[in-house]
Amino acid sequence: MFVLPPPPRYPISQTTSSPNGGTVQNPVVEMSNVLTHPSGPEYQLSVGEGTYFLQDNLHFATPPPHPQDGPITNPNPLATTPAPPKAGIKLSICITSPRKSLTPLYRQAAPSTGSNLGTYSIKEHEKESRSSHDTSSDGATPHFPSSSTSGRTPIFGEDNSALTPLAGKEGVKRKKPKTNLVKSNSQFISRVIPHDQLGKRLQDHNAEGIFVFANIDRAYQWLDLSSPAPARAQPLMKILFAKAHMLCHDINPFTKGPAHIDVIMGASTGDIVWFEAYSQKYVRINKNNIISPSAISEIRWLPGSENLFLASHMDGTLIVYDKERDDAAFVPETNPTPATAHIPNGTDSDFHPLHINKSVNSKNQKSNPVASWKISNHRILAFAFSPDSRHLAVVSEDGSLRIINYLKEQLRDLYTSYYGAFTCVTFSPDGKYVLTGGQDDLVSIWSIVERRIVARCPGHHSWVTAVAFDPWRCDNRNYRFGSVGEDRRLLLWDFNVGMLRRPKAASMRNRDRASICSYAPISRNRTESTQVPGGRLRSTSNLSNEGADEDELIEHEVESRTVTATLPPVMSKVIDEHPLSWVGFEEECVVTACGEGHVRVWRRPVDVVGAGEG
Repeated sequence: MFVLPPPPRYPISQTTSSPNGGTVQNPVVEMSNVLTHPSGPEYQLSVGEGTYFLQDNLHFATPPPHPQDGPITNPNPLATTPAPPKAGIKLSICITSPRKSLTPLYRQAAPSTGSNLGTYSIKEHEKESRSSHDTSSDGATPHFPSSSTSGRTPIFGEDNSALTPLAGKEGVKRKKPKTNLVKSNSQFISRVIPHDQLGKRLQDHNAEGIFVFANIDRAYQWLDLSSPAPARAQPLMKILFAKAHMLCHDINPFTKGPAHIDVIMGASTGDIVWFEAYSQKYVRINKNNIISPSAISEIRWLPGSENLFLASHMDGTLIVYDKERDDAAFVPETNPTPATAHIPNGTDSDFHPLHINKSVNSKNQKSNPVASWKISNHRILAFAFSPDSRHLAVVSEDGSLRIINYLKEQLRDLYTSYYGAFTCVTFSPDGKYVLTGGQDDLVSIWSIVERRIVARCPGHHSWVTAVAFDPWRCDNRNYRFGSVGEDRRLLLWDFNVGMLRRPKAASMRNRDRASICSYAPISRNRTESTQVPGGRLRSTSNLSNEGADEDELIEHEVESRTVTATLPPVMSKVIDEHPLSWVGFEEECVVTACGEGHVRVWRRPVDVVGAGEG
């Protein structure tokens, strides 16, 4: 049997444009990751609870362009060298066996009542008293009550029998990826570089240690950050794709284990790769753009599902895929589903902010997609699932934040930015709040329960690129979150539900206002609401919407910055030479990443650990 030879090893030649209009072949050498441990005041973060120290500075090697890529033209007419395309860097952190007992970083001594109840306290200063109680009985990560009142969370599509897997004599047989990544001769994958001692490193890996999956341009890397210092820079596996950048990825927390990790990746070409890390096998989904030709900006596994995941395409479409189903050419279904029947009569469907191309309740589930929703004519930039696995927060380039009950396929709230696009979004650990960051240089806090904006958080000097909560410094009343941006800054914020008060101007403004019915496309005009048919609520964000049904669509007007509470950061510092693209919080550290491939691990204050143990 004829087998294609492996791709050539680097160095390779890269074609560039010369000043006289010709082309030049320049050798490009692929570099290895570099791990350093710089020290000094500029590599420290001083916050109220102590000082964070830079533990690791890991620089991911930027891969050279693929040999088949065309010459890169630098938009700068004075430049003499081409500017390689940049997709930024995103991380997925995986701990296959989470610790059963939480190191008491911020837990005070338990009361001497014979119980094992702990008190979690968030304090910026010794004299400050801010604490709340948590009834975690196993010492694990503090449990935050869901905003939902029901006990059981339904699974997406569980009422559709066409989505129920058929059980055989040995139960439900799950599909596994079959194509070996290393031996694949696919033209989509340029090269795979596994570690020479991959088996041994996986065997020696601490199940409570940290795996990191990262994308940078057309490379995708898998690293073990719990290994000794020299080996942390050496990837367990490195995948190079041909003319495709992996823009996003996610790990399935429901199926991960000491010998199994399901990773899903979304590419700039619209392709999706389901990769099982331990077996080194993969499946390519949406191959040749059979379902959608648009690039993928965000991709995440559906909560509690082994096989369903959601991808946001840059054409404004959200598509639910099943990793176990084959793909087929997709034509939007023409018959309206019950979820779309609530559109008011006479309303232009082009303006409807949630158009269902295919419902999860459709009986035609022989192939992908499982569901498809068109929410905008602009690019979707990010989305996040709520902790109660019922709601979806979506931000897009048109400057909108949509809260969707994705189980019912219904839009619940539609908010608009002060100006510019929202670029990132996340839920609080208890699901009560949503954070957004955007091109208005602001982080905004939105209340899911009260259905309004709570506060705007100024502090960045450029676009905000990522926001995240620190679950180890959150409880039922106090929240710590962080944000990074193109200004190269990391900002930390402390938010308390009782610490913000609306300006007096907002109270005066609310006296003669009320929520009334409306249905209209997104608008930034700060005009008084008027009554129109349709049964939709249109309100300003500073009003209480207690009269609205939980699933009633409310389109919120833009609230002026002069009537919205503001929250200052507790820490702001430039931590990198390049624009930042990602931030995440783990038990012992805070992790940041920049668009040029620098991943920095900041160790939490050790004195806080000692204080908690006392």
